[in-house]
Amino acid sequence: MLTMQDIKNHYLFTDQDAELLQELRSLAAANADRLADEFYDFLLGIPDTAEFLTDDTLMERLKQTHKDWFNTLFSGVYDNQYLHRLQRIGLAHVRVGLNAHYVNASMNVVRRFLIELLQEHYPKIEERRKYRNAVEKIIDINLDIMSASYQEEAMRKVFVSHRIESKLIGAAERFTYGLNLILILALAGVSISVVGLFVWDITHIFRGNVEKGILGALGTLLIIWMMIELMDNEIKSLKGGRFNILMFIGVIIVALIREILISTLRHDELTTQIFLAGTLLILGVVYFLIAKSQQFKAV
Repeated sequence: MLTMQDIKNHYLFTDQDAELLQELRSLAAANADRLADEFYDFLLGIPDTAEFLTDDTLMERLKQTHKDWFNTLFSGVYDNQYLHRLQRIGLAHVRVGLNAHYVNASMNVVRRFLIELLQEHYPKIEERRKYRNAVEKIIDINLDIMSASYQEEAMRKVFVSHRIESKLIGAAERFTYGLNLILILALAGVSISVVGLFVWDITHIFRGNVEKGILGALGTLLIIWMMIELMDNEIKSLKGGRFNILMFIGVIIVALIREILISTLRHDELTTQIFLAGTLLILGVVYFLIAKSQQFKAV
């Protein structure tokens, strides 16, 4: 929570600025009625703000409230009590449903009024500039504190929905993480089965069917290698890495190569082997294009 001193530091508001504003106190008090008239002429000229000022008694009371606020701009004392007073003003604007746009526009009326007032009474540029700098700072500080009330109100309105949304997102993330863990366990189980298939292929060598055993074992080794890559990719994904679709395409390619090897041993029809070779060619082109696309994005 920012203190008034924090806010003044952020706006480079010094004790000298406070003293300069205090020097303008009598001039501001003498022109407070004039400011109030111009201020309410402006508000009455806007339909959205005029609807708040239909009661004459209420408007006179509001005029006095704004004159009091105007005079406090030049009090020379800007402490936490001053901060709390501005916060209450901001909350009052929020409660009546006044759009923040009109608060900003109204503050601009006050800013312009003070600049013109300084021009009237301080013809020397250097003298006027130091007063104007102090005036600009205190107006900006006031606008900042009042506007913060609107931000806090907006946060309160979305807080409940934001909390529910955060919980739903968190639950979905945990559920997805659990599915990824199950996927890794499934891959581990399949990998063990592939190792068993490799051992089965090796047995063909000892049974005298050397060609079938070697080609089958070679295809199975390719699958084992791709299973390792798949598990490695999934582990990286769990750690926050990027999903790599190339691994899955690679598994299909390896499985297809193994099928071609087995098809050759079975002496399948030529059309079957051409179909498998054509499919492998298409997958190879897809793999190449995706790999190039990923390289381009990385650059």
